[in-house]
Amino acid sequence: MDLNFRAYGTGPPLVILHGLFGSLNNWHSHATFLGGQFRVFTVDQRNHGGSPHSPVMNYAAMAEDLQEFIHRNRIAPVHLLGHSMGGRTAMQYALSNPGEVQKLVVVDIRPQGDGPLRTHILNALRSVDFSRNQSREDVDAALASMIPDPAVRQFLATNLKRSEDGSYRWKINLDAIAAHYDEIAGPVTVSGQYQGPVLFLTGGRSSHVGAADRPGILTLFPNAHFLEIPHAGHWVHADAPAEFRRILLEFLRR
Repeated sequence: MDLNFRAYGTGPPLVILHGLFGSLNNWHSHATFLGGQFRVFTVDQRNHGGSPHSPVMNYAAMAEDLQEFIHRNRIAPVHLLGHSMGGRTAMQYALSNPGEVQKLVVVDIRPQGDGPLRTHILNALRSVDFSRNQSREDVDAALASMIPDPAVRQFLATNLKRSEDGSYRWKINLDAIAAHYDEIAGPVTVSGQYQGPVLFLTGGRSSHVGAADRPGILTLFPNAHFLEIPHAGHWVHADAPAEFRRILLEFLRR
């Protein structure tokens, strides 16, 4: 699959993978900053952003997409950074292709499965009737009862796209995401080990990774390190951008 991407800067290659319902646009400010020291590639995963849609949505397929992207651009070995769903794609890739990954950064996700943590968001997005909600304000109001946090709604609104007739629609492939949600919320699907350096960076206000997950993580990633930003939630890079960048650079430079 020919993934949509954006490139920044010069230096060692660093590929950034967004999370579920996200896109490469969410990482523009961080990529611009990191482009001072790295050749940064922000990538839209399948069924997201400007990348192609597919009825297939699982970590094996997304890791194959990533491999195709890395090989097409001749950038192996790479540093990989993935948030949430993108973190699982990055873990799947590192476990399958350990020689092609220099360092791995996993932001607020574990390799084990999650359960239905974000089904309310999926249900809210699917409930929007664009024949009745014809402006961004209409869509925001339609989502508000199921998603009360305005910051989350603002994040989701980045997925709105105008059709040729002027109406809005979702850029993401909600049908494929819904059909394969159990796989997206499930674990990485490859065994083995990645023995390179790994940073698991989590938010203290998030429940996605806990101390009980560490033995299982270390089985797959024996050289993993764990850091927490106490005041950040699941979107660590958005909640604490300066601290996120500092920790990331310290790890990648080490």
